[in-house]
Amino acid sequence: MISKIEGIIINETPYGDNSKIINILTREHGLIGIMCNNVKSLKNPLRTKTIKFTYGFFHINYNENKLSKLIDIDIIDNFKTIKSSIELISFMSYITDLTYQVAKQNSEAVIFDIYISTIKKINEGKNPLILTNILELKFLEHLGVGLNLNSCIKCGNKTQIVTLDPDEGGFICQNCYKNEVIINPKSIKLIRMYYLIDIDTITDIKIKNTTANEINYFLDKYYERYTGIYLKSKNFLKKISQLG
Repeated sequence: MISKIEGIIINETPYGDNSKIINILTREHGLIGIMCNNVKSLKNPLRTKTIKFTYGFFHINYNENKLSKLIDIDIIDNFKTIKSSIELISFMSYITDLTYQVAKQNSEAVIFDIYISTIKKINEGKNPLILTNILELKFLEHLGVGLNLNSCIKCGNKTQIVTLDPDEGGFICQNCYKNEVIINPKSIKLIRMYYLIDIDTITDIKIKNTTANEINYFLDKYYERYTGIYLKSKNFLKKISQLG
């Protein structure tokens, strides 16, 4: 039986001389491995469609426990804006690699929704660093290392918050503060906003570069401290965009 499933190719592996296996991320089934026979052939119309970042409706013979088989693809979006910029491609590569790591641990539909919504907003021209940080923050909960953004991580106090500590994993209040690095109150407020915001509703977010960079630095340190995820695409992104 042929199934029509919305998805995006997040990686591909050569198979033989003319075939490949693609992994697509979907809302309904999480990650799906698909055998694509003879798609490397120059005469095969699916040759240009079975590449990384292809977002569309995949017509497949779906097999829950084994590789599915590709029949056809209807493209939804080519993400032309992103593909016209090396920097934006670098952001998309990192976001995609991170999403793959999260999706391997968690098949909830929201993983697909967060990822696709982020990519669409970047393609619309919205700030890629801010959107990447929003995605990173939302994924922490699905990695099992979510931040405590409601009260002091040490005593539970919901007032007099003075900083957000990546080593402790949450807010620190004035009474519990020792010598942790002080984070700008505006950055603390925005980090909580990042966590709560619906990405689809974003029309524009104007944040000073110093504040955006402080938030990015905090999330970098938190990911290093708690997730154990180290991606080459993140290092390349830092070089391309001069982050961190």
